[in-house]
Amino acid sequence: MNEQKITAPAPSAATDAGQSNKYTDILADFGAEVKPFYDPFDDFDPNFLKTMSMPELYDRVFAVNPPIIDGFLYPGVYLFVGAPKVGKSFLMAQLAYHMSTGTPMWNFEVKPATVLYLALEDDYARLQSRFYRMFGTDSADNLHFSTVANSVNGGLENQLRGFIEAHKDTKLVIIDTLQKVREESKETYSYANDYQIIARLKAFAGAYGICLMLVHHTRKQQADDKFDMISGTNGLLGAADGAFVLHKEKRTANAAILEISGRDQQDQKLYLTRNQEKLTWELERAETDLWKEPPDGLLQKIEKFVTENGGSWQGSATDLSQILGEDCPPNILTRRLNVRAGRLMNDCKIEYCTKHTRDGSYIQLAKV
Repeated sequence: MNEQKITAPAPSAATDAGQSNKYTDILADFGAEVKPFYDPFDDFDPNFLKTMSMPELYDRVFAVNPPIIDGFLYPGVYLFVGAPKVGKSFLMAQLAYHMSTGTPMWNFEVKPATVLYLALEDDYARLQSRFYRMFGTDSADNLHFSTVANSVNGGLENQLRGFIEAHKDTKLVIIDTLQKVREESKETYSYANDYQIIARLKAFAGAYGICLMLVHHTRKQQADDKFDMISGTNGLLGAADGAFVLHKEKRTANAAILEISGRDQQDQKLYLTRNQEKLTWELERAETDLWKEPPDGLLQKIEKFVTENGGSWQGSATDLSQILGEDCPPNILTRRLNVRAGRLMNDCKIEYCTKHTRDGSYIQLAKV
């Protein structure tokens, strides 16, 4: 097969985020004119509205962002909110430790990954004491701390980018607290300012496929909907991918409720109790069981076929349709797989992509 020649390299997530591009650096060294990746929409009037038809939407394969912790935490920007001294930092310490060690947290399976914990309202002595009381001398090489960081407009993204480039398996960054990285101004609590700061951090999180957990406070006024108690304007929650709200009926109580809401997950209400000796939070019960998608027959057929075929396969949609015994046109099979690419990766550990060459279009499947 003769593949189509690519005239310009598509920028990586790191390049989009402001990193140096080796390709353009080399061109610059030779005095060549450096042009950005070509977007056909660039030829249109700037007032032209870019659109995508429904068939075009179904014909795209979008990047797969697997859960950070399946059923609990996903890539993006999340607010973790609670009243002062309710136990937020202890729960963040617990999340950071379980994530870095790959230890199951409550009834959620956890895969080990590097975690950066910006404990901006603590010092190292307090962190040492807290973690020792909670977890003893067990430690994790991939859990990193800092008690100081720049503000969002003062270089925080560059600091985070440098850390992630040095620790490629970073999946979770905790910023405790959001207020410590915000800029003080007379418009601090405007909707536009709140929305902008979250949107900026969200773009960064999306570029690297990580979760940014922002610890924040609740307002004093009570509300029937606990998410209405998030301090600041609705711009914070409106721009975020989701939020966790930790609250107690009584401040002196040893029990708390953790409410979770997000774009990529089901709403949950978890009832927690505090271990008085270790100060860790333990799951007493969940209000409802998480709904799980029923098995997908098409994906099961693909998993079985790819496994029996040595872990990889390449061919046309027509070939695949015949192999699987699917009674549908090849283009419909392709669209079904385009939509299910994320689930095929998360559930079956099979990477799916389409390849367009001069000889035609092909499907590639590979176990990862």
